[in-house]
Formats: sequence, C-alpha cells, structure tokens
Amino acid sequence: MQQFTVPQFIDVEDKIIGPLTVRQFVIILVAMIISGISYKLFDFSLFVTVTVVMIILAALFSFVKINGRPFHLFMLNAFQTLRRPGLRIWNNRLLAVKTEEPNIGIKTAAPAALPKIYKRSRLAELALIVDTKGRYQGE
Repeated sequence: MQQFTVPQFIDVEDKIIGPLTVRQFVIILVAMIISGISYKLFDFSLFVTVTVVMIILAALFSFVKINGRPFHLFMLNAFQTLRRPGLRIWNNRLLAVKTEEPNIGIKTAAPAALPKIYKRSRLAELALIVDTKGRYQGE
C-alpha cells in the first residue's frame, strides 16, 4: 500500500521576503508608491498627512488579523453585513394584486352574521389564510 504525505498548515501563507508574505509585500509596496507620488505632487504638510494615513492603512491591511482572519476579509464581511438588512419583514400588501370581478347586475344577499366558533388550534387555518394572501377567509 502506498503512503502519501498529507500537506500540513495549508492556511499559512508562504513567506518570500524575510517575514513578509506576497500579500503583505504588495500592500506595503503600493503604500510606498502612493507616498512617493504624493511627495512629488503635494506640499510637505499634505505629503506627511498622506504618508501617515497610508502607513496606518498599510499596517492594518498587512499585519492585523481579527479572529484569525486577515483584516481585508474582516472589512469585506463587515460591508456585506451592513449592506444587507438584518430583519426581514414580509409585507403582504406590497405583493397583493387587486382583481375586481365584473358586476353584471347579479344581486347577492349578504351572508347572515353567524357567531364565530373558535377551535383550539387554528394554526393550519391561519397558515392557509396567509399563504393565499387573504383570499381564503377561513370558516
């Protein structure tokens, strides 16, 4: 029977430049390029401000992990959670389509008011009323 080696630590990124991974190196490189461009374009005070902000953002996205996940995945999950509503409410009135039956002149007598007799469990009947959007009135 052949023996195979099972890869270990598959969630650990490869380190290529000292203690830095490829992702960390690219993030820091982009931050340095943006800082260099801001040095050429802006005056010194704005350059320092942009550089400080870029260093903070690069450090956050490169080195910070929240619950063992990289910071960029945490931010992506946070934006997706904020974009979707947390509470979903079904509104029957938005979906209801009013259909009127043509009145041909047929007169119908109003049904006599009978006293309502409630059963112990009306759950099935209430579910049917909700599923039919109120068209089934129940007994």
